[in-house]
Amino acid sequence: MTLSEIKTHLSKLDTISFTLPDGSLVPSHFHVTEVGLVTKNFIDCGGTERQEKKVNFQLWNADDYDHRLHPEKLVNIIQLSENIFNLEGLDIEVEFQGEQTIQKFGIEFQDNTFKLTSLVTDCLAKDKCGIPEPKQKLQFSEIQAGNSCAPGSGCC
Repeated sequence: MTLSEIKTHLSKLDTISFTLPDGSLVPSHFHVTEVGLVTKNFIDCGGTERQEKKVNFQLWNADDYDHRLHPEKLVNIIQLSENIFNLEGLDIEVEFQGEQTIQKFGIEFQDNTFKLTSLVTDCLAKDKCGIPEPKQKLQFSEIQAGNSCAPGSGCC
């Protein structure tokens, strides 16, 4: 999800909720303590130099039960960060405190809630590492009769 998409969803909400991948809710008294630009410069295992830019939201669960972050307040924070960091069009990652360390998540919007999604690692240079692309699996029902050999056609 991009920053502009999250602003569109926030403009239609009265309250904000986040759901973790296991289905549990981030406590409703959370705060967004950071909206920032994270730039990662790296060289992949194939030797290609790369740069990745993302917007980072950090959710913090404090013992402050009397305050709730309202959608318009988060939109204001986002707009301030856009003006300073030029964040338009970037994808969002969300940080949230796990049991022992900070966890990172992707984000999507479903059923009027922001769902935090699991992230996975991947090799960006499979062609240079010798990792074969997965073979496409076909179902027999997907094979059209026009592509098959007819008896007596001489194709076999």
